[in-house]
Amino acid sequence: MSTLVTQRLAAPGPKKILACDGGGILGLISVEILARLEDELRTRTGRPGLVLADWFDLVCGTSTGAIIAACISAGLSTEQIRRFYLDSGADMFHRASVFKRLKYGYDDEPLAAKLKRELNRALGHAPDAPAALLGDPGLRTVLMMVLRNHSTDSPWPVSNNPLAKYNQRDRPDCNLALPLWQLVRASTAAPTFFPPEVVSLAPGTPKEHTFVFVDGGVTTYNNPAFLAFQMATAAPYRMNWKTGTDQLMIVSVGTGSAARARPDLQAEDLWLLDHAKNIPGALMNAASAGWDMACRVVGDCRFGGALDREIGDLVAAPGEAPSSTVHKQFAYVRYDPDVSRAGLDGLGLAEVNAEAVQVMDSIEHIDAIRRVGTAYAAQAVRGEHLRGFA
Repeated sequence: MSTLVTQRLAAPGPKKILACDGGGILGLISVEILARLEDELRTRTGRPGLVLADWFDLVCGTSTGAIIAACISAGLSTEQIRRFYLDSGADMFHRASVFKRLKYGYDDEPLAAKLKRELNRALGHAPDAPAALLGDPGLRTVLMMVLRNHSTDSPWPVSNNPLAKYNQRDRPDCNLALPLWQLVRASTAAPTFFPPEVVSLAPGTPKEHTFVFVDGGVTTYNNPAFLAFQMATAAPYRMNWKTGTDQLMIVSVGTGSAARARPDLQAEDLWLLDHAKNIPGALMNAASAGWDMACRVVGDCRFGGALDREIGDLVAAPGEAPSSTVHKQFAYVRYDPDVSRAGLDGLGLAEVNAEAVQVMDSIEHIDAIRRVGTAYAAQAVRGEHLRGFA
């Protein structure tokens, strides 16, 4: 059981949650936003060596967000996470053999090996030592990752919360005994891009069973912010964190969004192949936007882009009337750049190809992706958004 995690769970005072969306190599956008946030926290706290694990109590992520969340919880700085993405782009999207491409486009072995090695190093283990586990005592925050259990047709929010039902050490299928790298890999196993991840629970016992997992973004929780709120407050998880705009803060970080408008679309254009190509992404984007709106209605939104032209951003300035009649449960900030053509122009990035920074495997445009994150962070991230908590 992680001493640091149990201390954070038991400590009095306000709690802070960080939620990281999925999006493949576009996770580098999130990393640049978080780098700016880390700098703001260092300034506001007077701690030049602060890393995000020093400030956030619960860090969660889906898909590429799970990579970021695990690295943060392991105590890495955003500079180290940035370097991981810049050095690992080719490993993340290493082309599978011609025969394998009938099932998926990329091999998982290079990324799996890199995750195992880097997480071991961050947690103080030798690179060739047995893999660090979800219950590793070196993890510095509560960590939650979203997976999809394809075997049971259900989302799996797996965490290192020692109070949770399936994290009890006397259970043969205790989740804390699972390899950390494998859970991260499972959360990133996007269908058609990567092979699924097979995870064995209670190995070597009469209760041994295996599940097939795919990317957590295939659930409705590619944006895991509201799911993290549920874990922090719902009785079955036994964390029981207090709510209120002075007791709980959620910072939600996206990987860029853009409406795929088709102004010239005709009804006769909608064939089966068109649906197969566009519907999965449309559902994922709608779910992410829906959870963002839920957080803004239930929470006191301090910053976020416009949700649509009718609702606006639901940001109420200090002293203004609340944005809804719901009693506010937490303070909320949403950082997610508009990566449409108009959005990039607004960031001063007229030369960046919008389509190139909207694709999760766009590793040949990694410099442009990083520039989007840096430009947006400079324009959007402000220490004042954290008022009352830092």
